[in-house]
Amino acid sequence: MAASSFPHLFSPLRIGGTSIRNRIMSTGHDTSLAHQGEVSDALIAYQETRAKGGCGLIVTQVAGVHHTARYSSHVLMVDDDHFIPGFRRLAAAVHRHGARIVGQLFHPGREIMEGQDGSIPAAYAPSAVPNERFHVLPVPLSLGMIGEIVAAYGEGARRLEEAGYDGCEVVASHGYLPAQFLNPALNLRTDGYGGSPENRLRFLQETIAAIRARVGAGFVVGVRITGDEKDHEPLGEAEAIGFCRMLEAAGGIDYFNVIAGTSASYQGAVHIVPPMSIGTGYVAPFSAAMKRAVGVPVLVAGRINQPQIAERILAAGEADVCGMTRAMIADPQMPAKAAAGRIDDIRACIACNQACIGHFHKGYGISCIQHPETGRERQYGELRRAEPAKRVLVAGGGPAGLKAAAVLAARGHEVTLYERCRQLGGQVLLAQLLPTRAEFGGLATNLAREAELAGVKLVKGRAVDRALVEAEAPDAVVVATGGRPRRPDFEGRDEAYVVDAWQVLKGEVNVGQRVVIADWRCDWIGLGLAEKLATEGCSVRLCVDGVMAGETLPWYVRDHTVGRVQKLGVEIRTYHRLYGADGGTAYFQHVANGEPLVLEDMDTLVLSLGHDREGGLEAELEGWRGDVHVVGDALTPRTAEEAVLEGLKIGARL
Repeated sequence: MAASSFPHLFSPLRIGGTSIRNRIMSTGHDTSLAHQGEVSDALIAYQETRAKGGCGLIVTQVAGVHHTARYSSHVLMVDDDHFIPGFRRLAAAVHRHGARIVGQLFHPGREIMEGQDGSIPAAYAPSAVPNERFHVLPVPLSLGMIGEIVAAYGEGARRLEEAGYDGCEVVASHGYLPAQFLNPALNLRTDGYGGSPENRLRFLQETIAAIRARVGAGFVVGVRITGDEKDHEPLGEAEAIGFCRMLEAAGGIDYFNVIAGTSASYQGAVHIVPPMSIGTGYVAPFSAAMKRAVGVPVLVAGRINQPQIAERILAAGEADVCGMTRAMIADPQMPAKAAAGRIDDIRACIACNQACIGHFHKGYGISCIQHPETGRERQYGELRRAEPAKRVLVAGGGPAGLKAAAVLAARGHEVTLYERCRQLGGQVLLAQLLPTRAEFGGLATNLAREAELAGVKLVKGRAVDRALVEAEAPDAVVVATGGRPRRPDFEGRDEAYVVDAWQVLKGEVNVGQRVVIADWRCDWIGLGLAEKLATEGCSVRLCVDGVMAGETLPWYVRDHTVGRVQKLGVEIRTYHRLYGADGGTAYFQHVANGEPLVLEDMDTLVLSLGHDREGGLEAELEGWRGDVHVVGDALTPRTAEEAVLEGLKIGARL
C-alpha cells in the first residue's frame, strides 16, 4: 500500500494563489513554544520537522493581532514589525521541505485564560456577556476600538506576507472574537454591529476587507469557523453556513476551515481537542454540508488520526483537505510513511490529550506521551550513533522499557528486552479496559512496533532476576519493572470487603451492588472505575482525595468524563481522605478540616490509591558489576508520559 492507495490524500490542490502537494494539514494549535510573543528556535524546529515529514499545509498557531489579544502568558504575537524576522525564519524552514505555510490571525475577545504577570487583564468583546469557563466579564468594545482591531488584522496579515508566509487564516471559530460578534446570545449590540445577521457579520467582513487591502492578490486568506459549538447557547450549523455564503459572495475568501466546539463552556471546549471518547472524523458531516454550500475549498479537522480516515472523507467529497494535527504530533513522519505504504509503521495518535493540549493548559511546551521527541526536536531530533556499542538488557516490556529498548537499539546497541508476561504493554493493558479508553492500548502496540523496527530482541514470558543478568552478562541493565497497586494498611481493612482497581479491571472479584471508590490519585482510574461499575448497574460513590474528580487529568478529558459519569448517577464526593472501614461502612476524613465523613450501606470498597514501585530487581542487582538504570514506575510511580520520556532519556544517554 503506497500513495496510490490514497489517491485523494496525495493529490495536489490549488488554494487561492498557492498549491499544496497533498491534502494533509497541520491545523493551528498552540505549542507554548513562543518566547515573549516571538517565534523561537524550538517552534521552528517543531514545525520544520512536520514539513520534513511530508505535511502539505502547515497552519501555524494563533498570533495575537492587537495588544488586547494576549489571552495567555505564552501567546505568539504579530502586532508589531519587530516580530517579522521570527516569522520569516519559520516560513523559510517550512518552505525548505516543500510544505506551504499559513498563519492564524487571532483575537480571543472575552476568552482570556490568564494575564502576563499574574493579574487579571481586561477582556474586550461585542457585549458584556460573561464567559462561563474562565469567569471573565468583558468590556463592550467601542466603535473606535472595533476599528482599531479590524485594522490590526490587516497589519498582521501584511507582516505575515512580508515574512514569506503563503497566507493567513482568520480564527472565527471556537467562540473567539469574530464568533462572539456572530452569536446573537453574545452580541447584544444595537448599533451597526449587532441585531441582524448582516450586522453581526459586519466585523468579520470588515476584517477580511482590511486584510485584502494590505496584501497581494496571491496571498491566501482563509476563515476558520465552527459548525456546531456544542454549547447551551450555540451558533448552529445553518447559521454558520449562511454566514460563509455571505462572506464568499462578498469576495476575498480562498477557503473555509471548519471545526466543532467553543472555548466558552466546559461542554463545548472539549471539541477544541476532542479526546478518544469522541469518534473519529466526526466533523465531516458538517464539512460536507459546507462543501455543498460554497465554491471554495473546505478544510476539516476533528479526530482524523489515520490516513485511511482522511482518504475516506476526501473520496466521499466531504472535504478538500484534512487536518491531522495530533496524528503528526504523535508521528511527524506519518505523511511520508503513508505515501510509502508503511501503514503498520505509523504511530497513530490515541487522543489521550496528556502531553499535547495537556501541556498547554499547564503552560509547558507541546509534546506527546508516545513520542516525547515532539517539542524536544532540538534535543532529541537527531540522536547520535552509540560509540562504542554495548550489550543492554531491558527488564520490563511496559512503556518505559519499550521506549528505552527502541532508542537504544536505534542508536546501535545490542538490546534484549525481557517481559515476564506473555504480552507487552504493562499497565497499558489495564488502562485500555476502562470505558472509552480502548484506544489507549495503541500506546503498547506503537511502542512495540518501534522496538521491533529498531531491532530489539523481545523475550516474553520470562522474568528477570540476578541469575539471568549474570548469565547474560550485559554491559548495562535498564530496570523498567513497573509498579503494583498500592494497598496501605488502614483501620478495619480486614473487616470490610476491600478490593483494588486492578482486580476489578481483570474481572477477578465480584464487587456487589453498592460500591465506594477511594480515589487518591484523582486520575483516569478512579473516574473510569466509577463509569464502568455504574454502567454495569452498581450504585457508585466516588470519593476523591482532591478538590474535584479527575483533578490530575487534562481538562477536556476530565470535563467530558465527569459529564458522562454524572449522567450515570455516580455520586462524587470531594475532599475525602480514606481513614478506615468495617463490614458495611467506609470512613473518611475531610482533607481540609479533618472532620469525619461516614459512608454507610456499602458492599465493596474499591481502592484506587496509586501504585508502589516494583523495586525487587534493583535491590537484587546491588553490587553487580555493570551499570544499572531505573526508569518509569520502577523508579517511582507516575504516568505513561513520564515512563516513555525516561525511556527516551536513558536511551539517548547510554
